[in-house]
Amino acid sequence: MLDCSISILTKNEERNIGACLDAIFTQKGIGEFEVNLVDSGSTDATLQIARGYPIRIEQIPAHEFHHARTRNLAASLGKGPIVVNLSGDAIPASDRWLHSMLANFSDPGVGAAYGRQLPKPGSTLERYDTFDQVYGAQRLVKDPAHRNGLGYRFYHFSDVNSAIRRSVWEENPYPEDLKMFEDLAIAKRILDAGWKIIYEPGATVFHSHEYSTKQLFKRYFDIGYTLKELQIWDTPGTRSALFRDFGTLVGKQFARARNGAKRHKERAGLGQSFAKSAGFVLGLNQRFLPLALKRRLSSYGAFE
Repeated sequence: MLDCSISILTKNEERNIGACLDAIFTQKGIGEFEVNLVDSGSTDATLQIARGYPIRIEQIPAHEFHHARTRNLAASLGKGPIVVNLSGDAIPASDRWLHSMLANFSDPGVGAAYGRQLPKPGSTLERYDTFDQVYGAQRLVKDPAHRNGLGYRFYHFSDVNSAIRRSVWEENPYPEDLKMFEDLAIAKRILDAGWKIIYEPGATVFHSHEYSTKQLFKRYFDIGYTLKELQIWDTPGTRSALFRDFGTLVGKQFARARNGAKRHKERAGLGQSFAKSAGFVLGLNQRFLPLALKRRLSSYGAFE
């Protein structure tokens, strides 16, 4: 009997997919599982590498990729009672990653769980600072009955490294009307339906993308727009928690910029923090912007 089905999405991940699958197939303390990989038009050696492992591979054209729809497709390929989501460039950090993730579902009230992300070696300070804020060492139980002062982090969730009870996914699939941040949207659906979500730091992966200042501005424009669209921005504690965390981050960056040996990097980090904030505020207030400008500001084509 299967314990879970692992869903992986890839496109041109030849540098990562081998390490990802190696880590999966050396997991300990678990029963049987299956791996379903959906590739959206890789032109490198991703598929050649993946075919060396006992997994199911489905291919779709690049133009058919859609964050929510493709996640739903990957989940539908499996039979296990838990759907584990993993990005093709996320590398489990230990051989207990999967056990730590699945252990949370011993509580029948848990609908989903997600794990810690650590930046890959050589990542920018912006990635280290961001991950340090949202992926801490403390396990969190997000219970709709007790918001616990988490603010905006109450709805935080990432399909880079997560798991969802299959029955919960069947009742609350990824909303395909959204082009982006489908993980945030499904987390809201799950929590609003009364299920708990666990943040499990024991289920850690190495994962990070390098973003330019311009890319961060556009990405956070989309985040601001999505929080408003999903009506998360107006939930209790969201604004105060976000402003508090931003102040803490900028204060830390200012201190490092004054005292650190690599001041140019610290100043670049400060610039990126303010770019993210500017993009976020514009995203929250996108209704006041002309459509042509919104299309230019969105990283994910939200207004196409």
